[in-house]
Amino acid sequence: MKEERVRARRLLTVVPVVLLALAGPSGAAAAAPAPASPDAALDQSIAPDQPISPEPAVLSAGHVDIGPRYVDDQWTLLIHDDAVEAVWRDPDRTVLRVTDAAIQPVPDDPAYEFLGVAAGTPVHVVPQVQHPEVVWVGWNTQDPRVMRTIDRGVTLELAGVEGPGTVTMYVQSGTFSEPQVLWRSTEPPGQPMWVEVNTHTHANWVFTAPGVYLVAVRVSATLVSGEQVTATRHLRFAVGDATSSDAALAVVPPTVPAPSSSEAAATSAEEADGNTATWLVAALAVTAVGLTVALLVVLLRGRAARRSAERQRELT
Repeated sequence: MKEERVRARRLLTVVPVVLLALAGPSGAAAAAPAPASPDAALDQSIAPDQPISPEPAVLSAGHVDIGPRYVDDQWTLLIHDDAVEAVWRDPDRTVLRVTDAAIQPVPDDPAYEFLGVAAGTPVHVVPQVQHPEVVWVGWNTQDPRVMRTIDRGVTLELAGVEGPGTVTMYVQSGTFSEPQVLWRSTEPPGQPMWVEVNTHTHANWVFTAPGVYLVAVRVSATLVSGEQVTATRHLRFAVGDATSSDAALAVVPPTVPAPSSSEAAATSAEEADGNTATWLVAALAVTAVGLTVALLVVLLRGRAARRSAERQRELT
């Protein structure tokens, strides 16, 4: 039984270059350290002049990332596609097609109970390590202008899911490590994930039923200027060979509510904490300098008083 579980676990296990935790610089969304075995396929850089394709596209294989980008000076989220040539694509005109080549059975292992379906159930898995017949979906914060303007990193959130089944995203470091869940459509929207600047990574995306899925993703950041920026876009997944890509392109995304003031405050908490710590250190330094100067003044005045008293005694 143990050997069967190990074999099953290998079906859904991959080794990432960058893992992400569910807690951050302030405990809300921090990046975990990179594992010891990096994948050369994740070593990439993005040129500043890469175009945004105006054409609709169906991507069923190859490497794609979601990531922040400026369009007409407006902060947004696009799909970076370098399966053939490197271009950015509009999520509203792009279908991520997950073919039946992605089908895997859920392992008979309690570690995968978070998927919410019984062991042995066939599910579609976009893997964390590239499969040549399955679209490989990750994320990056590597657009040159984005790297120049954001302060430390961005927050990615699952803002909502529409589809016939559930969607779960998780990472796993090595065959015997426990899965680390990042997003679950069965939980309330949000689930913030902190992504450092110049990050490129991938995860496992699990779809429990074939059909069209709209996955709303929100990307937020504090710029070096102090400005807060946010954008929400829908990723269109056509899961299963029988699912129409045209239907995925035609569906109208639902309206996603803007984050409440409390959610916005929580999203930027890690950045605020970092700035508060910086100012606290600076204030303590200034206070220490002030105390040192005051002490020197007291000492000098004491010396002057003693010398004056000695001169008075000599004169008398």
